[in-house]
Amino acid sequence: MRTRFRRLVVTAVALLTATAGLPAAAADQQDRQDRHDRQEQLSHGGLSAVVRYTEYGIPHIVAKDYSSLGFGTGWAQAADQVCTLADGFVTVRGERSRFFGPDAATDFSLSSATRNLSSDLYFRGVRQTRTVEKLLAQPAPRGPSRQVKDLMRGFAAGYNTWLKQNRITDPACRKAAWVRPVTALDVAARFYAVSVLGGQGGAVDDITSAQPPTGSAARAKGIATGPDAAALIRAVRERTADADMGSNAVAFRGDTTANGRGLLLGNPHYPWHGGRRFWQAQQAIPGELNVAGGALLGSPTISIGYNSHVAWSHTVSTGVPFNLHRLTLDPADPTVYVVDGKRHRMRKRTVTVAVKDGAPVTRTQWWTRYGPVVASADGELPLPWTTTTAYALNDPNAANMRFADTSLGFSKARGTRDVLTSLERHQGVPWVNTIAADSSGHSLYTQSQVLPRITDDLAAGCSTDLGRATYPAAGLAVLDGSRGDCSLGSDADAVQSGIFGPARMPTLKDAPYAENSNDSAWLANADRPLTGYERVFGTVGTQRSLRTRGAVEDVAAMAERGGLTVRDLQRQQFANRVPAGDLAAADVAKACAALPGGVATGGDGKTVDVSEACSVLAAWDRTTDSGSRGALLFDRFWRKLTAKVPAAQRWKVPFSAADPVHTPNTLNTDAPGFATALADAVAELRAAGIALDSRLGEHQFVVRGGRRIPVPGGTEALGVWNKIEPVWNPAGGGYTEVTTGSSHIQAVGWDGSRCPVARTLLTYSQSSNPNSPHFSDQTRVFSGEKWVTSRFCEKDILASPALRVVRVSD
Repeated sequence: MRTRFRRLVVTAVALLTATAGLPAAAADQQDRQDRHDRQEQLSHGGLSAVVRYTEYGIPHIVAKDYSSLGFGTGWAQAADQVCTLADGFVTVRGERSRFFGPDAATDFSLSSATRNLSSDLYFRGVRQTRTVEKLLAQPAPRGPSRQVKDLMRGFAAGYNTWLKQNRITDPACRKAAWVRPVTALDVAARFYAVSVLGGQGGAVDDITSAQPPTGSAARAKGIATGPDAAALIRAVRERTADADMGSNAVAFRGDTTANGRGLLLGNPHYPWHGGRRFWQAQQAIPGELNVAGGALLGSPTISIGYNSHVAWSHTVSTGVPFNLHRLTLDPADPTVYVVDGKRHRMRKRTVTVAVKDGAPVTRTQWWTRYGPVVASADGELPLPWTTTTAYALNDPNAANMRFADTSLGFSKARGTRDVLTSLERHQGVPWVNTIAADSSGHSLYTQSQVLPRITDDLAAGCSTDLGRATYPAAGLAVLDGSRGDCSLGSDADAVQSGIFGPARMPTLKDAPYAENSNDSAWLANADRPLTGYERVFGTVGTQRSLRTRGAVEDVAAMAERGGLTVRDLQRQQFANRVPAGDLAAADVAKACAALPGGVATGGDGKTVDVSEACSVLAAWDRTTDSGSRGALLFDRFWRKLTAKVPAAQRWKVPFSAADPVHTPNTLNTDAPGFATALADAVAELRAAGIALDSRLGEHQFVVRGGRRIPVPGGTEALGVWNKIEPVWNPAGGGYTEVTTGSSHIQAVGWDGSRCPVARTLLTYSQSSNPNSPHFSDQTRVFSGEKWVTSRFCEKDILASPALRVVRVSD
C-alpha cells in the first residue's frame, strides 16, 4: 500500500511541476515543496498526507492509513476554517467565559446555550465527568472503531501542525490567545456535542439553571401549579421546526432514469455561518477508501457524500430524540426522588468555570438515573421544579459515539444495502433521516436514528397527565419516573439499551422515488406511504408542509416522466418554484383588484393604496429566481399573512389525509387580516424605497468583499425547495445576509465507469476567512445557478487547471 501511495505522490508532483504557466509564486512554493519532499520520505514514522487542490479550493486528500488521512483532513480544514474550528474547540472545552466573557451570546453551533456561562457549565461538566473518554473506551460497535479513533487522533495532529507551520490571516482570530493546539479528546468532544444537539444540547440553559426550590421561593414564583402543557408542546414543535436544521433529499430508482442507474439529489439546509458549516473534500486511502462530499466542520469523516457506487444525504427527522421522566420527590428533600418506594439521591455535579476579568463561577447541576434535571420558567423546556415534582431529561444520544463509524461505513459502501448495513451495525445517526441511491439502480429512505424506546403502548401505560397531552401532540413522552415498570426496556437488535433496534425503523426500499423534506416518514413516496411506526418517530395522516407538498409534486412528476439524468436534478434544485404562490397568488391578485378604491388599511390604521400590487402579483412568474419580479412583494405579504391569519382560517378547503399533497388549498381572502397583511407589505416596501416590481436579486443578496451577490431561493413558509432564510434589513436594501439554507448540494449519478457523474455546490464557499480566494467563489456560482463539476477520478484531478499539490507532515 505504501508503494502505491508513494507512486501516486510522485506522479502527482511530477505532473504538476511539468505543467507550464504556473504563476511565479506558485512555482516558487512548489520548488520549496519539492525540496522538502526530497528531504523527508513518506515512509517516515510520522503522519503525512498529500493534499491536491482543484478549482474552488476543494482538497483531494490522499494518505496511507486512517491516522494520516485524519492528519491531512485536520490540516486542510484548519487552512480554510481555523477561526471557526478554534471557536468550537473553546466551546467543547468549556472555556468561552474565560476568553469571551460569561454574558456574551454563543452562536448556537454546538448547543442551544444562550450565554457563554451556561455553555461552559454544561461542557465543563461533560469534561469533568469524563463522559467522552468513557464512550471512547467502549468496544466497537457500541464505541468507536480503531479506524475512527485513528482519524480523530490524526485530525488533531493535522490541525496542530497547521497552527505550528502557518500564520493566521483571518481577522476573526488573528493573534488570538484562544487559538491553541487541540487533542483527540477535543475532536471527540465535538462529535459528542453534535450528537446531543437534539437532546441535552438543546436544553443546556434548562440543565445548568435547574435548582431545587425552597418553600418560600416556590410560593414566590408561583410554580407549584405545575407545568403548562400548551407551552411545552409549543417548545417541542419549535425545536422540531428549527430553521437552522432542515433539508431536502430525493433518490430515484433505476427504472426512472435514462441509464437504469440510481440518482440522488441532496440539498441540506444548514447554517451559513459558524461551527455547523459543511466543508468539501475528497478522502482516499489507496485500495481502502475513496469518497467525496461535505464534512461538518471538526469532523474527520464525510458527513454527506458519494463514491464510485453510492451517494447519500441526510434530512433532519421528525423523531423526538429525548423524553422526560417526572420525578416524585421526597417532601422533606427535593433532591431525593422515589422509584418503586425506594429513595434515590440525585447526583450533585458542581462545576467551576473560569471567567474573563472576574472570579471563577461555581454552579451546581443535578443528575438522576434518567439524566439531568431540567427546570426553567422560560427556557427551551418550560418546566418547574417544585417541592414534590421535578423532571429529568433522557437523551440516548448522550451514550452515542457512533456517528463517525456510521458515516465511514457509508463512505466505503458499494450500494444501498451497505448503507443499511452500516446503520444496522453502528446505529449512530442521532437526529436525521438517510436517503441514498446507487449505481445498480436502488433507492433508499430510512429513518434509522437513535431514539428513546418509547412505544405507543409504553406511553399509554406510563404517561403522566402532562405526557398524555404532549405525546400525541408533539411526540414528547413524559413518563412516570416513580415506577420501575415504566423503564424504556431494550430491543434485542439494539446496540444500546433504551433505544429502538433497526427492525423498528421506518424504511422504504427501491421505490421509484424516495423523498424527504423534514416531515415524517409517512409520505417518503406518496404511492407507498409508510405507516405502523411509533408516534415518537413522527406522525401519520397529518398535514404536510408546503415544502414537502411541492417537493412530492415535483419528484413524483419527474419519476413518472422517466428518462432522468443528473441534469434533471440540477434543474430541480434551481427551479425555485413557490408552492405558496401557485396555491395563492392568483387569488391574492384577484382579491386585491376587488378592494374598493384599490386601498386597504394597514396594521397602524393608515390607508394604503395597494392597486399597483394587484398587477405585480398577477404578472409574477411564481418563482424566487433572482430576476423574478413580484417575488419580494409576495414574500413580504406571505410572511405577514401567516403571522396574522391562523392556519385553520387560511384556506377554504381543509386538509384531507386522502389527498395530503393537494390539501389544504384555496386561499381564504375573506379572512380577517388578509387586507391588512397586503397593506402592510406594500407600505413596508415603499418606506424602504423598494419598488413593488423590483427583481428579487436586487434586494435578496449577501455582501462579500464589498460586493453584492444576489441569492436565489425563498423562505420556509413559501415551500421553496431551494430554501434560503435571509435577514431583513430594509435600511440596507432588503435581505442583506443569509443565516441558513441550501448548503452542500450534490446531484449524483453514474455512467458505468468508476467515475461518478457528480455536480456539487457549497453555497457559502469553502473558507470563512475574508482574505481567502475561496471566501465567496462558490457563492457567486450559486448566485448564477451554476454548478461545480466533480473531479473524483485521478485523470480528472490531475487535469485540473487549478491543480496545486501540498505534501503535509508532522
